[in-house]
Amino acid sequence: MSSIAPVEQSTAALATRAWVEGRTVFIELHDGRIFGFPAARYRRLRDASEADLRKVKIELGGAALRWEEIDEDLTVRGVVAGHFQLPPA
Repeated sequence: MSSIAPVEQSTAALATRAWVEGRTVFIELHDGRIFGFPAARYRRLRDASEADLRKVKIELGGAALRWEEIDEDLTVRGVVAGHFQLPPA
């Protein structure tokens, strides 16, 4: 018997905070979990300046991340699930 319960994605993947340290994007979810991923896993983030990368905004009630200057949108659900565009560098 598995001790891992399925997670309800509609409520589990809502960001309350997003920030960038170096070239790593971090998101904090409503339940306190923190996820980080390298900007290099997405083409537009990989090629963005550090100043533009730091301008991440939370949109859609916590369901999405938005970078206006580089016209990039990511779903928090996709990030948490590990759905990246590019393989690890």
